[in-house]
Amino acid sequence: MLAVVLSLAAAAAFAAAAMLIDSVSGRVGPLQLSRWQMSLAFLMTAAIVLVTGSWRTLDLPMVLWLTASSASGIMIGTLTYIATIQYTGPRISALLFTTASPFALVLGFGFRGETVNLTQAAGVGLIVAGIAFAVIGPKQDEGARTPKPLWIGISLGLLTSFVQALGSLLARPAMLAGADPVAAMLVRSGTGALFFVALLALPALRPAALPLRPEIHRIGLSALAGMVVGMSFLMAALARGDVGIVTTLSSTTPILILPMVWAVYRRVPGLLAWVGAAMAVAGTALISLP
Repeated sequence: MLAVVLSLAAAAAFAAAAMLIDSVSGRVGPLQLSRWQMSLAFLMTAAIVLVTGSWRTLDLPMVLWLTASSASGIMIGTLTYIATIQYTGPRISALLFTTASPFALVLGFGFRGETVNLTQAAGVGLIVAGIAFAVIGPKQDEGARTPKPLWIGISLGLLTSFVQALGSLLARPAMLAGADPVAAMLVRSGTGALFFVALLALPALRPAALPLRPEIHRIGLSALAGMVVGMSFLMAALARGDVGIVTTLSSTTPILILPMVWAVYRRVPGLLAWVGAAMAVAGTALISLP
């Protein structure tokens, strides 16, 4: 049950981070945004780990597992995530990313022997379907501004889901061995920050201008909510629950963001969003059953 709570808390933190970054992402490019988020998250987690001394919970095998997790879920996953949105737009991308749950279930079973019962499987199915309902609607996709081959976007979206699920799987051995969640995020965010800073060596990937001070402030708050709090919750959940279940529950961000959008922007979710939310709640209840 604690893994369920932690996974949903992670999804709520991711939703809050998305709300904080919404007004910035239009002007700040996705690579630059990722670079600032990772770098600020690394500084925050480093401060926490130094104060608490939780770095002592890490050993070399844990660091290697967490570095591999970052390479898959953060480095590759972020690049393919950006490319997917450019090819398909945000709405189709969101649908494609729901496949992270079945990927995680298959990987968890294949590499760790993790299984789910029929009730949990039904819960996973309801949540995935609920997320799909929540992100579709009557509006046309506002993404990809120029026509691009859809099959490439679909392939990139599936690859993104796979490497993110693989990233969670690779982090699980370190978390089961007793790694502190914040210390684990220190390794993951530090590795990711180094990668995105290294990309500055390529002239084509250098930003035209730095973010403004108010934008850096919002990026910092987003990094605190999503990368520090949310990902630490996710790491803690992986120490207590199966990869497939944790991945499914932590992917309910599109559901949890609905009441936030309603409260902040006064935009009432549509009927399909309500249906999706109800399905996700029902699915969570099934997963939570003893």
